[in-house]
Amino acid sequence: MLLPALAWADGSNTGAFTESASRGLAFALGASFVAGVGASLTPCVFPMVPITVSIFGATEAQSRARGAALSGTFVLGIAIPFTILGVVSAQSGKLMGGALANPIVVTVIAAIFIALASSMFGAFEMTLPSSITNKASTVGGVGFKGAFILGAVMSVIAAPCTGPFLTGMILWISSTQNLVLGGVAMFSFALGLGLPFFIAGTFAVNLPKGGAWMLGIKWGSGVLLAYMALSYLRDGYPNYIGKLVSKNTTYGIIGGVIFAVGLGLGIVHVMAERRRSPIAHLSKRMKLMSIVPAIVGAFMFVNFAQKMIAGAGVVTDAAAAEADKTLPIPKVIAWETNEESARAKAIAEKKPVLIDFGASWCKACQELEEMTWPDARVRQQTSRFVSVKVDMSDDDSEDTKRLQAKYNVKGLPVVIMLDSTGKEITRYTEFVPADKMMDAIKKVN
Repeated sequence: MLLPALAWADGSNTGAFTESASRGLAFALGASFVAGVGASLTPCVFPMVPITVSIFGATEAQSRARGAALSGTFVLGIAIPFTILGVVSAQSGKLMGGALANPIVVTVIAAIFIALASSMFGAFEMTLPSSITNKASTVGGVGFKGAFILGAVMSVIAAPCTGPFLTGMILWISSTQNLVLGGVAMFSFALGLGLPFFIAGTFAVNLPKGGAWMLGIKWGSGVLLAYMALSYLRDGYPNYIGKLVSKNTTYGIIGGVIFAVGLGLGIVHVMAERRRSPIAHLSKRMKLMSIVPAIVGAFMFVNFAQKMIAGAGVVTDAAAAEADKTLPIPKVIAWETNEESARAKAIAEKKPVLIDFGASWCKACQELEEMTWPDARVRQQTSRFVSVKVDMSDDDSEDTKRLQAKYNVKGLPVVIMLDSTGKEITRYTEFVPADKMMDAIKKVN
C-alpha cells in the first residue's frame, strides 16, 4: 500500500490532475481525501474526536438525522479554511514554480520534508500548546452555529498535526496553478480529515482507541515524507541525485529487497508496541533500524518503476514506420527555441505550428519529455510541423511574460497546435499520452 502512495506523492501526475476524469481529477480528489483520512488518524487529531463531537452536541442529539446535520456542519467549518488555503496556494503557483527552479529553494523544501518525517518518527511532536488547544475547543457552544465555528477553529488546531500531509499538498497545488482544482482538492482533504468526526457525531459510535496501529500510520507517513524530500532533491539536482535513478532491472530488484527489509523491521516495531507484547523491548531498536532501508529502498524501487512505465508505452521507429509509410521519422523532434523566427518560418513554408510551453520545475512537462515526445508516431507526425519549445523556468524574464500574454498561458504544461494559417486548433493544459497527442496532431493541417 505504501509504494503506490509514494508514487502519488512524488507528484509525477500533477499535470493530469486538471482535466482527465480517469487519470486526473478523480485521482487527485480521491488521493486528497485519503490524505485527509490519514491526517485524521494522527495521534494529535484522532483522540480529539469524541471530546469535540460532544462539545457541539452531536452525541446528545435526539435523532440520527440531527446528529448527522450537526456533524456535517462541523466538517463544513473545517473545510472552508482549508478550501481558501487551496485557492491561495494555487494563486501563488507562478511564484512557486519559479522558485522550484532554484536549487537553494529545493534544498529548503527537502529540509522541511525531512523535519516533518522526523516528527513522524518521533523526534518531536507537532502540536499547539495544550492551553491554546483546550481554550479553543470550547469556542462556539452547542448547535449548528457552534458546530460550524468549532469546525473552523479545529482546522487551525489540526493544521500543525496535518502538516506532513498538508505541506506536500500545498506544494502540489501551487504547481498546478489551477484555482478551482486547488480549492476542490483541499475541500476533499478536509472531508477526509473530518470523516471520523462525522462518523462519531452521526452514529454516536465509540471509535477505536489509539494504539500500535497509529504508530504504524506515523511510520508509513515518515517514510512517505522522507521519500518526498529525496524526490525534490532528485529533481533539483538532476546531475547529482538524478543520476542515482536507473531503469536497470537489477537496480529495481535491489531497491525492492531493501524496502522489504525496512518494511519488515517497521512491522516488528509496530507489533512490539502492542499491549503486553513479549517483544516490547525491540520496538525502539527495530524502528531505528527500519528507517534508512525503508526510505532508500522505496526511493530506488519507485523511481525504477516510474522509469519502466515511462518507457513501456513508447512506440519504436519500426512499428511507426510499418503503420504509416508516408512520413519520415526523425530521430528527435526538431525543436525551435525562438518563437518569432519559428512562426515566420511556418508562414513562409505554409506549415502548422506546435508549441510546447514547459519548465524545469514542471513534473507534467517532464512526463511529456519522457513518455510523449520520444514516441515514434508523435515524432513522425511532427515532421509536418514547425515545432517550438518555450522554456518558462524563469517566470520573471521579459520574454516569458510576453509569451504568456500572447498565448494566454496561465499554468504549465501548455501544448498549442496552430494550423498553417496561424489559427489555434488544439490546446492541452495537462499531460497527454502519446496516442492522444498523435491523434490530435494528425488532425491539424
